[in-house]
Amino acid sequence: MTDTEHKLLKAFPRSFISEFGEFIAHDKANEYLILKNCADDLDIKCKVLEWLSRGACKTAPFRANKKNEAFNNFMLSGINEFLCTEFTREDMRDIYSTLGNCVNHEKTIEFIESGYDFAVLSRDRAGRRQEGAGNEH
Repeated sequence: MTDTEHKLLKAFPRSFISEFGEFIAHDKANEYLILKNCADDLDIKCKVLEWLSRGACKTAPFRANKKNEAFNNFMLSGINEFLCTEFTREDMRDIYSTLGNCVNHEKTIEFIESGYDFAVLSRDRAGRRQEGAGNEH
């Protein structure tokens, strides 16, 4: 197991890595990502943002709002601890809406390599708004 994998496990208490190479961040909410195809630390950071950001801002897997709030906080705290960041819930919404589900992997890499500069994400959203402006009916 790599140092990065140990850091990931520490950031998300009660998380584990399955025999199939899946990092299970939260078992009951089924929040996970695949580690076995990660070539390096950058790949893992990308997957944390691309696959776990939704859980930090939007996912509501439980019936009780209090449990969902605790879950969102758990995910946000784990992401921040792992990446050594101080993202807010609103930051996570921006990250998820721009990078979630690996919709733009190159942009995820650019965001990480920029030191998490939100201008990288803003440029993408501004470009999408301009492109869509001429297509309105």
